[in-house]
Amino acid sequence: MIDKITVVGAGNVGATCANVIARKDLAKEVIMLDIKEGISEGKALDMWQTASIEGFNNRVKGVTNDYAATAGSGVVVITSGVPRKPGMSRDDLIGINAGIVKSVTEQVIAASPDAIIIIVSNPLDVMTYTAYKAAKTMSNKVFGMAGVLDTARYKVFIADELGVSPNQVEALLLGGHGDTMVPLPRYTSVAGIPVTELIPADRLNAIIERAQKGGGELVNLMGTSAWYAPGTSAAAMVEAIVKDQKKIMPVCAYLNGEYGMKDIYLGVPVVLGKNGIEKVIELQLDDQEKALLNTSAEAVKKVMNVLDDMKIF
Repeated sequence: MIDKITVVGAGNVGATCANVIARKDLAKEVIMLDIKEGISEGKALDMWQTASIEGFNNRVKGVTNDYAATAGSGVVVITSGVPRKPGMSRDDLIGINAGIVKSVTEQVIAASPDAIIIIVSNPLDVMTYTAYKAAKTMSNKVFGMAGVLDTARYKVFIADELGVSPNQVEALLLGGHGDTMVPLPRYTSVAGIPVTELIPADRLNAIIERAQKGGGELVNLMGTSAWYAPGTSAAAMVEAIVKDQKKIMPVCAYLNGEYGMKDIYLGVPVVLGKNGIEKVIELQLDDQEKALLNTSAEAVKKVMNVLDDMKIF
């Protein structure tokens, strides 16, 4: 257990993340911060009132735009940003959210210079890049949550197809968050059995496509983006860090030569522990997988170039 964990943004994703962190007793104090008066305070109080029911002891507190209250945080999860609205271009969204993430990260680092920062804000890959530039810290301490969520969706779709427990499915996905993510059936198994021996190619391709568009499916159903799985995914990353689990997880990480790429944030498997990203695992990809990963990287790089052209740094 560490002294303090902060979640910036008390919307559905941030509140879910904070709630899971609290129930796992990962810190003495869990701080939720939001810019809207009363939201984080109310949600934090609601969570704290479940302590005797759930059996946790870490104190949950909410604050309004008070970064002094976050001082000394070991881990900070940033979920801040606005959703894309009708008539808003992709560049508009990048500009607005980059400004938010830059400001939040600078204030987080000023209060907690040694914090490990996990980004959940969208567009994920470029917002993680934004936070890295704003934090001016080591890249192993700034990374994004995407692959954990994407893989979780992929696993349950496979489990549904086979009528088995999702806990027996092991899988990896690479690349950007969204339609260009790279599935790796060669590295997917169920209780040690290669998934390609259990699911026909056409069905497996349909499952992969569903995972790639998993966020869109939920938006179509609910009229808003998901929160339970994203919030819980971020909390799982926090747990791996706080407990120094040395867990292999797919995260949006800074690449400096790995996979033949430099100066880009992209989804890859890493070892997560007390120092953040302790190692980037470089898989031996076949030609088709390399081509898909390069295509994904090109899509991410285009969005990063849009940010660079805005010259906010």
